[in-house]
Amino acid sequence: MSAETNIPSYWLNWRFFLCAVFVLTSLFLSSFLIWKHEGPRKRKKRGGGDDDDRREGGTGVVYDDETWNTCVARIHPNWLLGFRVFGFVLLLGLISGNAIADGAGIFIFYTQWTFTLVTIYFGVAALVSIQRFRSGDYYQNGVNTVDEEQGSYRPPIHGENSNVFKASNGHERHNRSTRKISSTLGYIHQILFQTCSGAVLLTDGVFWFIIYPFLTSKDFNLDFFIVIMHSVNAVFLLGETFLNSLRFPLFRISYFVVWTGVFVLFQWIVHACVSFWWPYPFLDLSSSYAPLWYAAVGLMHVPCFGVFALIVKLKYMWLSKCSSEEP
Repeated sequence: MSAETNIPSYWLNWRFFLCAVFVLTSLFLSSFLIWKHEGPRKRKKRGGGDDDDRREGGTGVVYDDETWNTCVARIHPNWLLGFRVFGFVLLLGLISGNAIADGAGIFIFYTQWTFTLVTIYFGVAALVSIQRFRSGDYYQNGVNTVDEEQGSYRPPIHGENSNVFKASNGHERHNRSTRKISSTLGYIHQILFQTCSGAVLLTDGVFWFIIYPFLTSKDFNLDFFIVIMHSVNAVFLLGETFLNSLRFPLFRISYFVVWTGVFVLFQWIVHACVSFWWPYPFLDLSSSYAPLWYAAVGLMHVPCFGVFALIVKLKYMWLSKCSSEEP
């Protein structure tokens, strides 16, 4: 029987103090990284005034063609559009079915939070692709590159061989100055992608490697929705990763940390108001090991995000190798 969570003695102790310092410090540092790196840099021309400000590329810039284009010229963006629409419809159906079958109480779990976030990502991604499809700019705004930090592929225009990897140096000033910077929706799309990437690996990894083998009772049985909630989101996100041309700047781990931090704060507020069981045993602050659990799960954000960053890196390395081997 867990301790009552809505009494002062549960919160006014050294365990909660240490956990709160860890969570709030993480949120502060993440917010600072976002403030420092997100968006394009502004540069003033020498001797110019405010009217001479201009934006230039940087780690936090998102280009318009990255949000809807595929990573190889031979794959038309319409395939990515179709995959995003299919993913959104299927994921929305699964999370809705889970809510109908088990009730709205499922949203107390980080798993359902993350699955919902992935569903929202595919909805936003589909909207971005649909907008570009309707504008007819598939062949106008593309830039050819295999560099994971500065660009994306584009579909071939008339007279080009669709089986050739069309690569160029994404770090060239010409590419940065002529490419259109994405709208606010494009930035939301990019942020959601990187937040989902880390959150999905954390959710599925913690469940399959910690909760299921060590923290569940012996008579615990996997059902359809438990398996689906901890697998399908990763499959679709990996498929999206292999198709899209989004970059993966490491500073956006900050959004992943903020996402988890908001979930923890939500749990604290709810449990301070109503006493009931914790959705995950390691969130329980009554244990003297609570600070260690919080620190351990917090540190797991780094390898979870890093693994996905490595996947993206390897993808672009493979594309670059294929590009160099083409005649």
